[in-house]
Amino acid sequence: MKGLFCWFLLFSITMGTAQTETLPISLSDAAIALTQQKVTYDPSYFSIEYPSGDVPSDKGVCTDVVIRAYRKLGIDLQKEVHEDMKANFQAYPNHWGLRSTDKNIDHRRVPNLITFFKRSGAEMSISEKAVDYLPGDVVSWQLSGGLTHIGIVVNRKSRDGKRHLIVHNIGAGQVLEDCLFDYKIIGHYRLASTSAD
Repeated sequence: MKGLFCWFLLFSITMGTAQTETLPISLSDAAIALTQQKVTYDPSYFSIEYPSGDVPSDKGVCTDVVIRAYRKLGIDLQKEVHEDMKANFQAYPNHWGLRSTDKNIDHRRVPNLITFFKRSGAEMSISEKAVDYLPGDVVSWQLSGGLTHIGIVVNRKSRDGKRHLIVHNIGAGQVLEDCLFDYKIIGHYRLASTSAD
């Protein structure tokens, strides 16, 4: 946990007080940029480089949207999740029967990202009010059949102007959609404050 706190503190200092408000917009812009890239939904296991490894650029799942967007800001979730999981393996879900970490896939599993964001102090309250979800926030959902999903809130609005849109990949590639409340929200995360001081 000490390493995780140091990571979060370093992250906050690196972004600087003046940039605290711009980080989420930058994450939003990074996520929107991903929608220009043609990606086929592919949950296959890939052996990838470490650190800064990625699956083939034309493939991915929902977690790859989050990983790629953060990577555009210089944050390597593959490395961060792996290091925290290696040091705190018992704190992470054991849905897959693993006895040790796997730097190829651990960061690409929604329950592991949820755990990492919680342990990073990024957890926000879950709300049924659209105004509580700001650009740059990460949201996770419970789908049918026990599946989980994750995406990024962006600075584009729904046609009725009531909700921010989401960049995610639920099967149709990295897309921009009005789906914030389409599924049961089980997590809401923000790595930096977006409220004005």
